[in-house]
Amino acid sequence: MRILLIEDSESLRKSLCLGLNKLGYAVDSASTGNEGLNMILLGEYDLLILDLMLPILNGMEILKMLRKRNDQT
Repeated sequence: MRILLIEDSESLRKSLCLGLNKLGYAVDSASTGNEGLNMILLGEYDLLILDLMLPILNGMEILKMLRKRNDQT
């Protein structure tokens, strides 16, 4: 399973990535909404862990864009 974690808190992002990696998941991470959206558009993910209060482009805006594209991730 391939996971994308979009979280602006560096300590939380690192700790979640570490824990998910230890459980055997492949995890990519982004620290801003723009960076995360670019990764979503370029890659294929089974699951998104999305912070709603991101700088520049917030999590709800990302989710709305994905749903308009019929992306069911």
